[in-house]
Amino acid sequence: MAKQVEPKPRILLDCTKAFFVGGAICTIGQFIDKYISTLGLPDEQVKTIVSIIMIFLGALLTGIGIYDKIAQFGGAGTVVPITGFSNAIVSPAIEFKKEGFVFGVAAKMFTIAGPVLVYGIGSSVIIGIVYYIISLF
Repeated sequence: MAKQVEPKPRILLDCTKAFFVGGAICTIGQFIDKYISTLGLPDEQVKTIVSIIMIFLGALLTGIGIYDKIAQFGGAGTVVPITGFSNAIVSPAIEFKKEGFVFGVAAKMFTIAGPVLVYGIGSSVIIGIVYYIISLF
């Protein structure tokens, strides 16, 4: 009975939306990159500034409620770019701010992004050690 009333998945439509929303976010990042490159800064500084701007925009749009609407439409397309990481940090902080800054915001801020950071940093350390050992030979 549950299968009969369950809505049919729209995989192709969802993938298409995710592709275009993720692509739009990355295109905005490329426009910012091209604009900041015209200032004559070194490439490393330009990449850092673009990352900071994209993280800020993700946090700002999350704070005013727009990023969630974009995510409802674009699905996984909003998770992959760096703005998705910003959203993953800011959303729990906003949700738990009524519990106070220490036990709410500070304690819950990394509930979603924390495991990603732990496993990302841990796997990069392991890969670095393996790379070092392989480079000895």
